[in-house]
Amino acid sequence: MQIAGVDIYVNHPVLHLGATDWVPLSLALDAAPPASCDTHVAVRVRPQSGLIKVRLFTPPDDPQAEGPDAEFTTVFDGPLLLPDGRLAVGDVEQLTRFVHRVGDRGQFNVRVAVNTPGPDASAIDIVITGPSK
Repeated sequence: MQIAGVDIYVNHPVLHLGATDWVPLSLALDAAPPASCDTHVAVRVRPQSGLIKVRLFTPPDDPQAEGPDAEFTTVFDGPLLLPDGRLAVGDVEQLTRFVHRVGDRGQFNVRVAVNTPGPDASAIDIVITGPSK
């Protein structure tokens, strides 16, 4: 079930998602479509040519509910620590930022899928479950 969505403009080809605190300097994307640490994921996206559509989902209670796009490619599927229970999505310059409460603090399982892996990605679906006990 979709619980949030936002369109973000980015100047650089990287979008960060994860905890609301600062992205660690050690999180380097290099040539890979995604990179991750225990609190954040960096995803390569298409900069300066339009908005990047980001949708946030939880597993649906109703099988008829709208879910993430099945045609998207998963680029990250793993745990993220969200110390305050909020997920932040923003550009690398931290000029644009969207924050949504997803639950209590803890470790959440997060799956990130993009419409096109790599530098042409313009849409991201995030499915979040948890927190893990």
